[in-house]
Amino acid sequence: MSDPQAPPADRGRAVRRRGPVPAFALYGEAASPALELLHIEEVQSRSRLHHWEIDPHVHHGLYQLVWVASGAAEVLLDEWREHAIGPAAVLIPPGTVHGFRFEPETQGLVLTLSARFWLAHELQNAGEAVGELFAAPRVARFDAGAVATQRLDALLAELAAEFLLPGTGEAPVLSWLARAAVWRLAQACALTRLQDQGGRARRHQALFTRFVLLVEQRFLEHWPVARYASKLGISTARLNRLARAGCGRSAQEVVHERLTREACRRLVYIAAPVAKLALELGFEDPAYFCRFFKRRTGLSPMQYREQRGA
Repeated sequence: MSDPQAPPADRGRAVRRRGPVPAFALYGEAASPALELLHIEEVQSRSRLHHWEIDPHVHHGLYQLVWVASGAAEVLLDEWREHAIGPAAVLIPPGTVHGFRFEPETQGLVLTLSARFWLAHELQNAGEAVGELFAAPRVARFDAGAVATQRLDALLAELAAEFLLPGTGEAPVLSWLARAAVWRLAQACALTRLQDQGGRARRHQALFTRFVLLVEQRFLEHWPVARYASKLGISTARLNRLARAGCGRSAQEVVHERLTREACRRLVYIAAPVAKLALELGFEDPAYFCRFFKRRTGLSPMQYREQRGA
């Protein structure tokens, strides 16, 4: 199996801004907090209706796994384009602008999980997996002949078949299969190499995952780290230790990284003055936003736009 963490050869191709990016629940459907915790459908069921092209859009609070079993797709992930040739998995965290141009008759599945899914079911092992898998948008490539790939493909197919059965909405089988699929994918991607470190280590990882989910919900409000810690019921010092253990960065860096990613996305995709975007991003002083952005990226907001062709 090829290394799924290795950067693809074509990564780095900047994408020109097309205009405002729509937010959907499922593609073409209005965003709604009432979306089911779990949804799975065949790639072709929706993409064929749109001539195999899914325009750039974004989901808030939703994790998506697009499993390309056979065929291929050109994939847009934020400002970059990548190629996914089946078998491959496209991992899309909440808030990621993404779009697809599928090769006709591409076969695969689209699994959508809400952030509430991971809170409604025990995080523990599955929480560890989702924290690793969805740390950043990416394309993971697999060897079609590998046993792990075949098992993952079969597991996702079983989940899709179970989802279509009547009366399974409240049954635990769907959540079991979904968590199993995430776990198998994490193993196949070699993103999790956890050994049995006991319940304490698993609780720590679950708490870090809760922090990441909370950041996704509140980063535009510019909560101080102490408020995140208070919401989680722990001290600021402990939160920083959890963040460093979970991703090698401080809690403040996790928050600033998410805010910076959002600023980059809006600069590329939204044709609005920098001062207006600064206010939308929670900065009362546009000059302070410009200093923050340059400190994080090495470029002023206008330089960043120009470099990305926006």
